[in-house]
Amino acid sequence: MLILLTNDDGIRAPGIAAALRVLRRLGEVVVVAPETVQSATGHGITLHGPLRTWGVRVDDQTVGTSVEGRPADCVKLAVNALLPRRPDLVVSGINAGANVGINVIYSGTVAAAIEAAFLGLPAVAWSLLLDQTLPDFDHAAELCLESLQRLMKRGIRGGEVWSVNVPAIRAPERPSGFVAARQCTRPWDDTFEKRIDPRGGAYYWNTAKFKLHEQDDDTDVAKLRDGYVTATPLQFDLTDRRLMGIAAGEL
Repeated sequence: MLILLTNDDGIRAPGIAAALRVLRRLGEVVVVAPETVQSATGHGITLHGPLRTWGVRVDDQTVGTSVEGRPADCVKLAVNALLPRRPDLVVSGINAGANVGINVIYSGTVAAAIEAAFLGLPAVAWSLLLDQTLPDFDHAAELCLESLQRLMKRGIRGGEVWSVNVPAIRAPERPSGFVAARQCTRPWDDTFEKRIDPRGGAYYWNTAKFKLHEQDDDTDVAKLRDGYVTATPLQFDLTDRRLMGIAAGEL
């Protein structure tokens, strides 16, 4: 099995090294990841400049390819120019921070996995919820691998993309379980705190809050909060089927 591994935290991030260590058990792993942190860059790609690359040692066994671009760039470039053949699986992560709810829209980690699905490849995005303690990426990687093996047993096909999120736990603690959960679509309550810099100029900090309602208890946000490893199937077809039915093909 040939696996393409990428992320949005940059090729030197601890999460990608932890993912690499567990994925080697499944086959050959090629790392192609951004040179710099690309968190919350969404599905941006580079069109008006070159995609420069460098060799970067990820660990004592692997030299990966660093790309001066976005996560989606890394997948495009790897599949179309760098890899010896199309990969059997694309993994993006492990992200430092959860990607649940509407955060999947902003996430570069998820964007890389969706780009792979665009190209007809099976893909997963791995993310770790952070708390006030030092994150245990090695333990998270083991749980991500366990989740992947469950998906593979079910049968993950080309064009499918799953967003997997791991709770903020440390070895040897086990999660509450492994569940498939729908994406929470509740919006953030965006608020901005206005401040003044030493030169008298105004600037703003986003102080947004997020609040779940009772009817959201079956969502990725709620299940992750309750200590579960969540897996959410995503799609890149943004067509609103309900409105298509109302329009009945004509306007």
